[in-house]
Amino acid sequence: MPDDVVFQTKPQIALDLIDRAKANGVEVIAWTADELYGRDGAFPDGLDERNEAFVIEVPPNAHVWLTKPKVLKTPPQNATGHPKKYPRLRSHEQQPSEVQNLARYSPAFRKQTPQKYRIKDSHRGSEVWEIRWAKCWRKTHTDKLVSNQCTLIVARNVLTDETKYFLSNRVPGRDGWSLRKILRVAFGRWPIEDCFRETKEELGLDHFECRGWRCIHRHLFITILSQLFCARVRQQLSPSENVLSRELLTTEQVRRAANVVVDSMTYPPRTRERLYREESARQSYHARRNAQASKSHRKNRRKRLAELGIDPDKIKSVPPKHAN
Repeated sequence: MPDDVVFQTKPQIALDLIDRAKANGVEVIAWTADELYGRDGAFPDGLDERNEAFVIEVPPNAHVWLTKPKVLKTPPQNATGHPKKYPRLRSHEQQPSEVQNLARYSPAFRKQTPQKYRIKDSHRGSEVWEIRWAKCWRKTHTDKLVSNQCTLIVARNVLTDETKYFLSNRVPGRDGWSLRKILRVAFGRWPIEDCFRETKEELGLDHFECRGWRCIHRHLFITILSQLFCARVRQQLSPSENVLSRELLTTEQVRRAANVVVDSMTYPPRTRERLYREESARQSYHARRNAQASKSHRKNRRKRLAELGIDPDKIKSVPPKHAN
């Protein structure tokens, strides 16, 4: 391991990567992250210091205020007793509350009619979530103590009852930000998480036994390049992006086909041709099966939504209406 490498937490590594990306000219609308980063208050503090927009998932026990507390920057003139550290929150100021309790008991959320949004369209059909939100302030780990105004979003899946909490330093109606735009960022992690799933399941990202710095990095680089190769081939050769067409080519299928080509390179031509035909038939079978499975999932999900009186085509939508 290089001498200049020191221990860092994942949020610290993330901030360093953001700095490197910006130094290379990369600009983004906003950053998003899962609960792990939402648990670390220093991570959103770092993004605020860099003037970067973020929408981060936070755990149910994250604390915020719905009313901005007052910060005392200097002691009062008639202060007595042991000297106190300043700046500090006013002593009788209300303590921050857990976001799960605010969603359940706060009038700001209880009296609010949830808005139904079609969050995304997957091969299993449309996902619909109920959205409630309120302006809030979070406690910082800096001398500022209280952040600028933020947005707390409470999202509930209407079918599974799963609840997610998101915190953003952008507020709907300001600086070109809308609730739909914030939701697009909040639920935008799925493609990235799917990339990690593919790389682990299909290309062996986490299948290593080495411990050396150089060995591990070599394994990671080769795995990532392999995924890039499969993704580029899939993009160029897939006749359709609609799974129902039975012509959608997946990264998994590209990997299987590449394995057949590599494994059969030393075989006689007749044997290679036979293996190619067998793999082609296998690919066609999986394409048909995926299409039928997707059709069944979509039909079942639409039926369940209809039982709740929800038509995904008639509610607010985060993705374009024509998305598959």
